[in-house]
Amino acid sequence: SPALSPAVPLLSSRRTVCGLTGRKMSQNGVAPHRGKVLTAETMNPNIRRVEYAVRGPIVQRAVEIEKELKEGVKKPFSEVIRANIGDAHAMGQRPITFLRQVLALCSYPELLSDKQFPEDAKQRARRILQGCGGGSIGAYSASQGLECVRQDVARYIEHRDGGIPSDPNNIYLSTGASDAIVTMLKLLVSGVGASRTGVLIPIPQYPLYSAALAELGAVQVGYYLNEESCWSLDTQELHRALSQARQHCQPRVLCIINPGNPTGQVQSRKCIEDVIRFAAEEKLFLMADEVYQDNVYAPGCEFHSFKKVLCEMGPKFSDTVELASFHSTSKCYMGECGFRGGYMEVLNLDPEVKAQLTKLVSVRLCPPVPGQALLDLVVNPPQQDEPSLSPHPQERSAVLLSLGERARLAEELLNAVPGISCNPVQGAMYCFPRITLPPRALQQAQSQGQAPDMFYCMRLLEETGICLVPGSGFGQREGTYHFRYR
Repeated sequence: SPALSPAVPLLSSRRTVCGLTGRKMSQNGVAPHRGKVLTAETMNPNIRRVEYAVRGPIVQRAVEIEKELKEGVKKPFSEVIRANIGDAHAMGQRPITFLRQVLALCSYPELLSDKQFPEDAKQRARRILQGCGGGSIGAYSASQGLECVRQDVARYIEHRDGGIPSDPNNIYLSTGASDAIVTMLKLLVSGVGASRTGVLIPIPQYPLYSAALAELGAVQVGYYLNEESCWSLDTQELHRALSQARQHCQPRVLCIINPGNPTGQVQSRKCIEDVIRFAAEEKLFLMADEVYQDNVYAPGCEFHSFKKVLCEMGPKFSDTVELASFHSTSKCYMGECGFRGGYMEVLNLDPEVKAQLTKLVSVRLCPPVPGQALLDLVVNPPQQDEPSLSPHPQERSAVLLSLGERARLAEELLNAVPGISCNPVQGAMYCFPRITLPPRALQQAQSQGQAPDMFYCMRLLEETGICLVPGSGFGQREGTYHFRYR
């Protein structure tokens, strides 16, 4: 119809804009199939090498089982017990009152006029809000973090370390400790071939490290903790690992987890001094993962920060050894994993590198401001004569005492099970017991293409509903099998 003819060029032009007319048509008028741009072959090969056992196949199967239980599928158990991850609140730990009160006030400032909230909680909230753009925790902060929070973190570190100074300009707030750890590794990894950066990590290790190194294309250099000596760290083993690594890469970084995850050991001061001397002699950058620093349970054990020990060893070490140490709001007594609060303190960093670090963190704009606010309350708790002082220490102590009792009970009960042996849990939130598997189980695991402890953990999940992470996901000596238990 002539009345419709003006629409034809219009329709044609729209098709041209959408890119349709330029596409070659097949005989039946259908555009030929266009292959995917992003495929398993074209994607970043480093990503394919990333593995993270804490949320791996076992956990995926646990989620499926939970759905099956809701749908009425009959199982020999009524619920899945998540012992695979240190998510304290998901396992029933109650939030600390003071922390949540101040966060509520920061999130909804109208509550500042509510008489149900103690005055010290209101004062904390007002101070945090004054440091936020527009007086709102919904605004971006400086990329390094809110200045008032960094000041409080520095004061906390000074108090923790017996008066050793801490500069707020050396504090970088982060999205949990993990974000800061990966950020530092990005700065440290370089080179190709034999000059590629090697990073020494403990075995067993927290899989964040192996995953980050795989993503960055760095060389993982494992040093074994001594299971027969309560997972202690031996500098002779560090020398062995370093010597072998230098044959194929350039080791530049030494990572320490203290207290240990997944092994639960607490390093002695002498051990820390030996590690610092080793790092100084071998010119290694030290990364100290100290997120469990409040979780120390065993008699005779005490947490010593790497920074404190380093500074007390004198200028020969304190003026030269490069150190980044990390802490988080996700563990200890807080267990506030979902808020993703944390910090990193750097020491003896080259000024030009520090400028590059500041640039790098600015790319992600800023850490979550509610997480920064939470961190401020952890490092600046209720003080003497403040209204919240009464309940806060009791709640904190109750959580830590409960975790300590559970650590003792887990060790006792696991050692009572035939085929399982567990070292004393000195600290952190996990134990890493060894399991002895019969030959038939090893054969069946091999036939299914599974690591033996993966086979064990999967069977345990299917038959009891208990979700654990196999030791193979953390690393272990050849021929030994473990699982991590929370």
